[in-house]
Amino acid sequence: MLLSNFQSSGLEIAWIGLAPLKVEAFVWLLLRSRVPVKTELAKRSIIHSSAMFWGISLAFPQNPLDFFLAWPHLCSKIALDHMWGQLLSSHPMFTRTIQLPPTATGPESMAFELATGRFYVGVADGRILQYNGLTGFVEYGFTGGNRSKPLCDGITNPDLGRVCGRPFGLGLHYATNQLYVCDAYLGLMVLGSGTGGRLATPVSVGVEGVPYRFCNGLDVHQLSGNVFFSDSTTAYDLRDAEKGSASNDSTGRLLMYNPNTRRVTVLLKNLPGPSGVAVSQDGSYVLVSNYNANNTIKFWLMGPRADTYDIVNTQARPNNIQRTLMGDYWQAAAMLKQSTQTLVPIGQRINSLGSVIQTANFERWYGNNLISEVQEFRGSLYVASPSVNFIGVYTI
Repeated sequence: MLLSNFQSSGLEIAWIGLAPLKVEAFVWLLLRSRVPVKTELAKRSIIHSSAMFWGISLAFPQNPLDFFLAWPHLCSKIALDHMWGQLLSSHPMFTRTIQLPPTATGPESMAFELATGRFYVGVADGRILQYNGLTGFVEYGFTGGNRSKPLCDGITNPDLGRVCGRPFGLGLHYATNQLYVCDAYLGLMVLGSGTGGRLATPVSVGVEGVPYRFCNGLDVHQLSGNVFFSDSTTAYDLRDAEKGSASNDSTGRLLMYNPNTRRVTVLLKNLPGPSGVAVSQDGSYVLVSNYNANNTIKFWLMGPRADTYDIVNTQARPNNIQRTLMGDYWQAAAMLKQSTQTLVPIGQRINSLGSVIQTANFERWYGNNLISEVQEFRGSLYVASPSVNFIGVYTI
């Protein structure tokens, strides 16, 4: 989240453990105008007001918050890319694995509670698990209306997907404490806050007369409550997803659910395998990973470019995108290993322009198994992959 977007609320969340203590302390001082720079020193008559300008340029008065936000514009894009590439060429350090319960496998996506650190994860047999730290996992809910534990627990058979469910994208709306779920077979669903117990409540199974065939990525805009999600294809379901990729299927859609009107709107059609979705903090645009086309697009929701999009990034097999607290994004993807000519899993931190500012290579722990999500929380990266039975936790 950019500091300019949470001056009103930043003081309330500055001390809840979302960043290292020294970072939280600096943000608190910055938002309270307590950083001892020239503007503040002049106010206290420690220096004369004529000295209230940066030595870099008289065009920049020494206001700490304004300068903090304006700093990227002082450098050219090439210089910034070079600097970040040198400083943030990432070699993640393994911290630990969070083992899923026995028989559970295939973590696809996660959703974190900011205050508590608990998170939710969907697994291959249709369950949604809640992780509570020292006490481990509990079964929070499930998506299949006809699901039974004897039939479904521990299964990986995709032919049972419509019975057992298969949660993909997850997103919490903090104000209502509702967990939205994109089930690959069953569409958009919701759990929590009076929605009816552990069974997820269906929200939408299709739009404009076309059913969802592969509900995939999801993100919630916290201010409006709108839910942005992707239907990867109208031609193939999860069982035939590889056929869609091989044929470069381009029937996917970007969609938005408005909880106030309870209506779903199609924002974009004819997309090549849209998977990950992430809405900006201010709600002005959405980033969408096109898995089949190996690119990421930026679709404008507001402003003069509303309802248009640009390709902002090209990378092999881009998947889920997760926004960070500071307003940039982690995206699961892959890269070609030249020595073997095989794809290996990576995470990329990208900014709002799609520029890569950090890359983390996870081949050491996942081999050639691709990952579906990289999410930053309290200084660590949490990694999900449908091919394993754990959540990986790394520092960078």
